[in-house]
Amino acid sequence: IFAVSESFADYHFSIVELPMYAALGIVCGLIAILFNRTLHLGEDLYDKVPLHPMLKPVTGAILLGTLGVIFLVMIGDRAPDVPSFFGNGYHTIKFLLDPSHFGEDIVLDGAHALPTTWFVLGLLVLFKTVATTCTLASGGSGGVFAPSLFLGAAGGAAFGLVLDHVGLLPEGSSPAAYALVGMAAVVASSTHAPLTAILILFELTRDVYVLLPIMLAAVLAVVVAQLIDRDSIYTAKLRRQGVSVGTARDLTVLRRIHADMVEPVSLPPEPIYASDPLSKLITMHATHHVPDFVVTDTDGHYVGMVTGAYIRTALIDREAIPLLLVAELVRTDLPSVHPDDTLDTVLDKFAAFDIACLCMVDRYDPKRPSSIITRSRVMRRYQRELDKE
Repeated sequence: IFAVSESFADYHFSIVELPMYAALGIVCGLIAILFNRTLHLGEDLYDKVPLHPMLKPVTGAILLGTLGVIFLVMIGDRAPDVPSFFGNGYHTIKFLLDPSHFGEDIVLDGAHALPTTWFVLGLLVLFKTVATTCTLASGGSGGVFAPSLFLGAAGGAAFGLVLDHVGLLPEGSSPAAYALVGMAAVVASSTHAPLTAILILFELTRDVYVLLPIMLAAVLAVVVAQLIDRDSIYTAKLRRQGVSVGTARDLTVLRRIHADMVEPVSLPPEPIYASDPLSKLITMHATHHVPDFVVTDTDGHYVGMVTGAYIRTALIDREAIPLLLVAELVRTDLPSVHPDDTLDTVLDKFAAFDIACLCMVDRYDPKRPSSIITRSRVMRRYQRELDKE
């Protein structure tokens, strides 16, 4: 998509610049948070607007046009014919990646020149954020990847120009390098996918010298973004729709809770043996509120379980019920749950056997059943722990 200028290949990153790239990563993380939250705020506001869905994109287009007029008025006499933040912005990005263009003006398709100052580029960051929000929130067509690249390039170049203005930009350095690193940092922090952003931006230059600054800025940007908001631009929308999105932190929660912290279901007062007639189990099934039953031997040791699905299958042929024993329906392959098992282990057992209940054994006698643990109560306990955070 982008062609990096040959003059960029002559530029080499200096170790002295690493603190500046670290600061750029923090700034880009904040830019990504601004972009994400503005977009989701716009979507929430449009959801509350009492307009026909076909009219909402019209209002988005009106707002976008108004933004364009405001931008051109703010730029003044040297404003381009078309606002730079309209469209995908690839022309502007290509320009900002060329070190030889700084100190000049951005020329868009032969239109009037746009000054390359930190103030103008900062305006582009703000206006592109709002313009993308107006388009997507109103139901218009578009994505968030290209705007993230644009925001990173404009924000990174503006950061480089600020460094140059205060005398912190090393000799031989260029704001174009900060534009490239800024692209990686904003994409990484908005999507919470640093490796993807690093590889995509490294592919632009195929220069090993860019790897360290890009990695540093991208990782710091993601850290900043995750400290402020645990969701990426993609997962935030899913979570607002009620979809549970798992993270490494959620797995930590699962490993923190043990099976004995889940409210158990008591076993029936009368034990069920493999030698019992099936009719006894069916009678208990009608009065007990658990679909699955624990089966023990005469010593009280765990043998297996009879699931509700097996009981319902047996009820199809009622004439055969008096002839059947519990042993003919028991599933001996189902594992038991120890009280010290963590919930991630328990859920793995539920998933492996696709069952609603498992037998919980005694802590000091792992062969003897003590209660029943259900998948629904495990998930309820897990959700309560998540709500605390």
